[in-house]
Amino acid sequence: MSNTKLAVVFYSMGGTNYQMAKWAKEGAEAAGAEVRLLKVQELAPDSVVEANEGWKATVDATKDVPVATSEDLEWADAIIFSVPTRFGNMASQMKQFLDLQGGLWATGKTVNKVVSAMTSAQNPHGGQEATLLSLYTSMMHWGAIIATPGYTDPVLFGAGGNPYGTSVTVDQDGKMVEDVEAAVKHQATRTVTVAEWVKKGNQ
Repeated sequence: MSNTKLAVVFYSMGGTNYQMAKWAKEGAEAAGAEVRLLKVQELAPDSVVEANEGWKATVDATKDVPVATSEDLEWADAIIFSVPTRFGNMASQMKQFLDLQGGLWATGKTVNKVVSAMTSAQNPHGGQEATLLSLYTSMMHWGAIIATPGYTDPVLFGAGGNPYGTSVTVDQDGKMVEDVEAAVKHQATRTVTVAEWVKKGNQ
């Protein structure tokens, strides 16, 4: 799978989705993919970020991670998105990034990208599935090929068994409740594998 190019695009306020994105990168690289780890642009005012210790710590921890661009998406054969839920929808920072890709979409450059997504929320029924479905709705408009984990490996049940994409509950201390590392890595491997099939089919 050495020719498969994967962009892992995340937004993270408390660090959870940054960690999931790093696990996805590790899983995809172990499967032979070339990976770009990328964040989307922060939209919140600096004053708001500075007033929240956890948020500020995440901004500091990710300061050297490149901001995702349209060029990154064009380069990629596959994309994994990792984004927290906001009232059952994706965070606005990720939504703006997607909304800025009209140029790529209009020229057909989002077609047949293999995509998958992951998310987090503060309780088990806090909108994880709805968030993933909202992101996948945009991907349908892109003409992308959605590669969900489904129930393709028993490791998914230990992570809560979300067939739409790995999701994790974050407690009041900002710690992940479920152990999702293996599920994230499986999802990344599956995404890369499907992208390889698509590439070979197009040759």
